[in-house]
Amino acid sequence: QVQLVESGGGLVQAGGSLRLSCAASGRTLSNYVVGWFRQAPGKEREFVGRIKWSLGSTYYADSVKGRFTISRDNAKNTVYLQMNNLKPEDTAVYYCAAQISYSGRYDYSRATDFGSWGQGTRVTVSS
Repeated sequence: QVQLVESGGGLVQAGGSLRLSCAASGRTLSNYVVGWFRQAPGKEREFVGRIKWSLGSTYYADSVKGRFTISRDNAKNTVYLQMNNLKPEDTAVYYCAAQISYSGRYDYSRATDFGSWGQGTRVTVSS
């Protein structure tokens, strides 16, 4: 029942940075896990990272660890994905997703673990 809107995508050169935003409405994210996923043409949707809102704890895929950072702004009910040192292989449509957090129910690293999705924002990294 939460609505999500991603923004901030665009074209960037390799080595550059982008910050994506995921703005939520309809529900506060205080009891949610918010995930970031990406999907390149011909590829399955790939887990990027997640944040548990209540604790601010984060987890990242190995492919982005050390380069990407997820953060939250409670006042704005928004989650951010800061992407640094971008590589051409980061090119994809990036999606945020949200799911009410229930202990032990989900791993929160699979697309099927999330019930609400944004429409995506495209990131293109040129070499």
